[in-house]
Amino acid sequence: MEMLGQEEIVIIGGGICGLATALALHRQGVRSKVLEKSETLRTTGVGIIVRPNGWRALDQLGVAAILRQTSAPIQGGQHISVHDGKRKNLPGDGETRCLRRNDLIKALADNLPVNTVQYGCRVESIQVDPITTYPILHLHGGRVLKPKIVIGCDGVHSTTGTFLGLNSPKFSPTCVIRGFTYYQSAHEFGNEFHLVSSKCVQLGIVPVNEKLIYWFVTREWGSEDPKISRDQKRIKDSTLELLKGYPENTVHLVKNSHLDSLYLTGLTYRAPWDLLTSNFRKGTVALAGDAMHAMGPFLAQGGSVSLEDAVVIARCLAQKLNTRTMKDTRIKVLIEEGLDDYMKQRRMRVFWMCLHTYLIGSAFHSSASVKQLLSIVLLIILFRDSNKHTRYDCSQSS
Repeated sequence: MEMLGQEEIVIIGGGICGLATALALHRQGVRSKVLEKSETLRTTGVGIIVRPNGWRALDQLGVAAILRQTSAPIQGGQHISVHDGKRKNLPGDGETRCLRRNDLIKALADNLPVNTVQYGCRVESIQVDPITTYPILHLHGGRVLKPKIVIGCDGVHSTTGTFLGLNSPKFSPTCVIRGFTYYQSAHEFGNEFHLVSSKCVQLGIVPVNEKLIYWFVTREWGSEDPKISRDQKRIKDSTLELLKGYPENTVHLVKNSHLDSLYLTGLTYRAPWDLLTSNFRKGTVALAGDAMHAMGPFLAQGGSVSLEDAVVIARCLAQKLNTRTMKDTRIKVLIEEGLDDYMKQRRMRVFWMCLHTYLIGSAFHSSASVKQLLSIVLLIILFRDSNKHTRYDCSQSS
């Protein structure tokens, strides 16, 4: 099956979503180029939790078997209250594992054709060609590209989103500290996820394998955090101060973490109502991943939902672009139809995901008691089945 020319589908951003989208297109017989502003693969970062819906996407991408060798399945978990020491079992719901981010990036990149990813390519702006109405990409250094399709996987501060006229993502009052802790012998947490919480602070402990733990702390963003985030020793010290009164084994976990693995980041999110009203496609330019639906970490779904995007957009485009004898004008119509199919399948899916995470964040971290109460009530009404979102299968057309 012959598709569009080699440089006629351009993906902006070589993170998880960008690489997954290129790989999903490759599996469909569609060639693409990924423009990555960094000079190498962006393997910095810590862990990424992949829920059952994410593993279905990884199966479609053909890399799930490789990644299962690097991580252990998480079999349920426990919620521990610091205030009274009470424990509550958290049942598992299908395959959940925590991956090292660089393992996922490497698996995606290694399965792409050689030279699919072009490094050092920063897209400065996007315009529309007044004659062809196809997009024109202006790159740093003066280079210009004129692809037929542009897929923006360029994150929360998206050049593609600016071209589409989207509202800027909102800043959350919450931040997250993430890290890895390595053990010389097997750690004590087994294959269970642990969530240890006090009033405004939550510590998540997620096994990657028998000797590696990924942990994260969510708390309110403070005025000193921009400075703290640039100093990994200060990140650790401030986190240990925050965890006074927590169980001793959890404090030791953070104390023994590797400095190089520590990150403190503020959270941004796409307001749920923006998912209903925004146009994520203009002509033959569309969005995927965090650029479209940045969400809080409270469901551990950001990565999995981005992997879903990749599978769906590739399928929708491939279903339209499988004829060798299309005229140029007809190609554009088919591209737009394919992108519209993608948006139709994804819009309500990502709306409900973003709403769910927004309400959880408001319930646990809002300083307004009325907003907290309303969020809790809506969570009970709208998301009584709290794991329904994990049963989504991106391999099935809606």
